[in-house]
Amino acid sequence: MALYAAAAAVLAGVESRQGSLKGLVYASSFQNVKQLYALVCETQRYAAVLDAVIASAGLLRAEKKLRPHLAKVLVYELLLGRGFKGRGGRWKPLLDRHQARLKAELARLKVRRGVSRNEDLLEVGSKPDPASQVPRFVRVNTLKTCSEDAIDYFKRQGFSYQGQASSLEDIRALKGKCFLLDPLLPELLVFPAQTDLHEHPLYQAGHLLLQDKASCLPAMLLAPPPGSHVIDACAAPGNKTSHLAALLKNQGKIFAFDLDAKRLASMATLLARAGVSCCELAERDFLAVSPSDQRYRQVQYILLDPSCSGSGMLTRRLEGPGACAPSRERLRALAGFQQRALSHALTFPALRRLVYSTCSLCQEENEDVVRAALQQSPGAFRLAPVLPSWPHRGLGTFPGAEHCLRASPETTLTGGFFIAVLERVEAPSSVSQAEAPVPELTSSPAPKRKRRRRKAAAAPSTQPGP
Repeated sequence: MALYAAAAAVLAGVESRQGSLKGLVYASSFQNVKQLYALVCETQRYAAVLDAVIASAGLLRAEKKLRPHLAKVLVYELLLGRGFKGRGGRWKPLLDRHQARLKAELARLKVRRGVSRNEDLLEVGSKPDPASQVPRFVRVNTLKTCSEDAIDYFKRQGFSYQGQASSLEDIRALKGKCFLLDPLLPELLVFPAQTDLHEHPLYQAGHLLLQDKASCLPAMLLAPPPGSHVIDACAAPGNKTSHLAALLKNQGKIFAFDLDAKRLASMATLLARAGVSCCELAERDFLAVSPSDQRYRQVQYILLDPSCSGSGMLTRRLEGPGACAPSRERLRALAGFQQRALSHALTFPALRRLVYSTCSLCQEENEDVVRAALQQSPGAFRLAPVLPSWPHRGLGTFPGAEHCLRASPETTLTGGFFIAVLERVEAPSSVSQAEAPVPELTSSPAPKRKRRRRKAAAAPSTQPGP
């Protein structure tokens, strides 16, 4: 019962603007964060349908003690979710009394709208938000397995592998139990939107990470070779850190900083499950880390993904109008911190390449921050022209901004994101950005890997450790 009460509390908090859906989920005392998050997101997604069914059935009129948000969660679980399966506490007998009426009202709603599936109710009367159509991206953790073995495992489970996608249209067309290999990242699998893999044994064993494609780009574009020393400046929750470790093949060193002790503890669990052994976690403000400290004298790569407004996050868009828009005061404060962090990162003496990224759509946190940092270090760094075929570029607010990348559900079928790759200028400072040679980072086709069998991927029934 604690799960349903926690979900109802999160929905009430979102409605009263106490915080974002994700923030309220993580602030909850309920231990299984992923389970709570999934239930809240799905209940929110079907909110209009649930409201209509509850009203038609007269549930709240008949049960005076049942609060609206809890009713919505319970009815979702009864009609659209997994069912109570032994859960529900004292509310289960109450829902059992109304079950026949609720199911009948759902059936009537489908008849009135001329649909047969629950999912079709979401599309009636309005065009679905593109955020709800973003596919489920799954990164194969190459520290523990390989794409070929993960694909084989899904095929043995009855999934249909469609090969490597050649376009966004291939990805848009995904349905049912079909999946693809991403055209850009050879370790990224693509499943239809709303595919739930939180209980999948490969995910629980750390062989898979549920990570949006846009969130995979920063580590891919930083591209530190094995043996490198890397700083992950604002590291929690740790998906990008684990991706860096995979690229390093656990050879080298990652210095990961974050100020939030609770998030760092969760991150340590994630990294242990993913088999990361080359990372040193520190509960520390990156701005307080001295570039002259001898521990960081070999750091040539920095990933900076600082706190931001989160205006590009899919969960914010699905919360409703206005949820994405930060106040002017908050935006000003965030941009100030981001600019200080980026300028600080550029002072590390051995730095060769830096990736700056946010899950924000706001120019103030993206192009404006990058421009200010480049102006503070004239001639020292330049924007690298990466992924020339990427369809969504930076806003043209200054010369070279087109080298930055943007992402959105509408243009790239991902969450909203911004990425800039800064590289140290090796040419004399008098050479302009346009004239200096820049090593170009481009996408490459998925490599043909020698077929390997990894014990854990072939037999993932062994449950991961705590």
